[in-house]
Amino acid sequence: MGKTKSTAKNGEKDLGRAFAKGLLQWNRQENSREMPWKGEADPYKIWLSEIILQQTRVEQGWKYYERFIQTFPTITDLAAAPDQAIFKLWEGLGYYSRCRNLIATARFIATERNGIFPDTYGEILALKGVGPYTAAAIASFAYNAPYAVLDGNVFRVLSRIYALEQPIDTTEGKKVFSQLAQEQLPEKQAAAYNQAIMDFGAVICKPVPNCSQCFFQEQCQAFLGNKQALLPIKSKKTQIRERWFHYIVLQYGNAVAIQHRTAKDIWQNLYQPLLIEADKKLNKNEVLLQLEHSYGIRPAQYEVISAAVNLTQKLSHQTIHFSFIHLEVKKKPQLEGFQWVVKNELERYPFPKTLQQFLSKN
Repeated sequence: MGKTKSTAKNGEKDLGRAFAKGLLQWNRQENSREMPWKGEADPYKIWLSEIILQQTRVEQGWKYYERFIQTFPTITDLAAAPDQAIFKLWEGLGYYSRCRNLIATARFIATERNGIFPDTYGEILALKGVGPYTAAAIASFAYNAPYAVLDGNVFRVLSRIYALEQPIDTTEGKKVFSQLAQEQLPEKQAAAYNQAIMDFGAVICKPVPNCSQCFFQEQCQAFLGNKQALLPIKSKKTQIRERWFHYIVLQYGNAVAIQHRTAKDIWQNLYQPLLIEADKKLNKNEVLLQLEHSYGIRPAQYEVISAAVNLTQKLSHQTIHFSFIHLEVKKKPQLEGFQWVVKNELERYPFPKTLQQFLSKN
């Protein structure tokens, strides 16, 4: 995030200084939020926690962080592990591009930097999968470097303190918030302040704020103007793409056909059964007709074990509608790009969470 030219008016500066002072006091006296990475100074562990927490709630990320630290205590341990083992540990956390970036960065640091994590903001920002927020978090928490973090919690807190109506998802809005965040950062207490403002946004200045417990209530511009429920402002609503994934679980004896997802799409590097994707929901007969047309597997070659199991998973930018048909084939078909895996060994392979849950029960 870096230092920026000062643009705040005197009144805003005074408000920012008062908030920062009160926040650090709140942090010392009232902040009881516990997390396993809190207070950590090891840049590897901080980086790992920040990558896990991208697009993930703390409650969900907590157990994954502990698993990774237990399995890979150092960045060289992580770098030396096979891709499949790392993806398996990540299974269920979603946003798998983070896992690919995790692997690439660990191996870069292990091979190009002799396992030594970079210690400057610029070098950290250059790492794969690290943006300005993550770089600021690592630099400040590991080295107490004076870089302000700006995540969803911080956007919310700042928008209410100053009653800012600039949309937080525009270039101009991000610039305004970035400058304010940097200007009110106590440079010698960057780590404590950054953690405190994120905690404050998570436990007090929440989407539905707990204003009665806020130490800054009498100076908060949004509270004084009764605008806290309206802030922060976003300029546009995310367009949600809908996709229909019709999975066919082909079983021969005690083995199931699976394939490795290699395309640059969701769940890249994970595994799945045979997939027929469509732009609408298909019924069972339509799916089986597609199976015959695309793979040459005709009804006489299989028996239907189960069908029409329907599930939906909502992601940030798309909604996936799943259907599953479980077939037992009489003769193993030749399927290019597939491997046949004994059912009790499927747990060794990383699958998207919904698929893992279905396969474990069928």
